Amino acid sequence: MKRFIDIIVSLLALIILLPLFIIVAYKVYKNIGSPIFFLQERPGKDGKLFKLIKFRSMCNKTDNNGVLLSDEERITSFGQKLRSTSLDEMPQLINVLKGDMSIVGPRPQMNAFLDHYTPHQMRRHEVNPGMTGLAQVSGRNNLSWEEKFDLDVHYVETHSIWLDFKIMFKTVKVMLVKEGINAPNQAVGAQRYTGITSEDQHKLKE
Repeated sequence: MKRFIDIIVSLLALIILLPLFIIVAYKVYKNIGSPIFFLQERPGKDGKLFKLIKFRSMCNKTDNNGVLLSDEERITSFGQKLRSTSLDEMPQLINVLKGDMSIVGPRPQMNAFLDHYTPHQMRRHEVNPGMTGLAQVSGRNNLSWEEKFDLDVHYVETHSIWLDFKIMFKTVKVMLVKEGINAPNQAVGAQRYTGITSEDQHKLKE
């Protein structure tokens, strides 16, 4: 039933949002350039890797040594607006249609995080990752990494069709009022929690 709902919702959303999809794609090309999409391998169900699709929000500027500049230096004003509205996530509807993701589930994190999960936290990979999830409607970036992963595992243990619909409706509200989108020192928090260096963060994140 969950897969059936994923197919119906993602297909309808792609059809309804097609004009917006085309407009955003054009804006990305005009403001950031080609390629329009950002592809990155992320672990899905059972840790199996898939290519996450997003609209690009950063340019590829490097320093004199060819090393990518910091996120703050690479993200454009247009990219910030794209992220604040979550429109950069729209292409993940394709991931849902392909079966890589679900509409609702734990958000897919970077591959490098896997080595730092506890056995309890690894349970978040017992289901398909989602475009939105319990953590995203319960505080989003205002939550600590531990709190996010605890909510992910709680979803795995309690998820149902009705909970999915509740999360979908709450997601619309969160997007409209932009709850918890901006929180300070998120990259620093990730580094402290996972032990990943800032340089690695720049290589791994779009």
